[in-house]
Amino acid sequence: MVKKLKALAAGNDTQLVATIRESATQIWLAGLGAFAKAQEEGGKVFEALVKEGESVQDRAKKVADEKFSEVKSKATENWDKLEQVFEDRVARALNSLSVPSKRDIDDLSARVHELTLATKKLAASVVHPAEAKPHAAPKTTRKG
Repeated sequence: MVKKLKALAAGNDTQLVATIRESATQIWLAGLGAFAKAQEEGGKVFEALVKEGESVQDRAKKVADEKFSEVKSKATENWDKLEQVFEDRVARALNSLSVPSKRDIDDLSARVHELTLATKKLAASVVHPAEAKPHAAPKTTRKG
């Protein structure tokens, strides 16, 4: 195109003006074609960007959920440790004050239950004098 213009510049002016008009028209049409192509491709590019954005968002959500699970697990683990430390310290404090523990009370309750059963069994095997049946007097035969 540039060579064509240089050759015409050396020749007559009318032909140069016509060539410049033709070139300007071609440039104008090329610009319009580029604009149309950009509009046409723009929709496709936009859709591709939306899909890529959704993919990135899904990956980010997955990573965030995994991190949240890790943090929650560690927090629960630490809370359990803290709770155990608290329970141990309370138990030691109560023990130093001679307050019986739940286990002590449970053991004592079991022992009371055993003794109650043994007492009932023993009571059933012993006959009280008031409850005893009177024995029949031996029959004596009279002579006479």
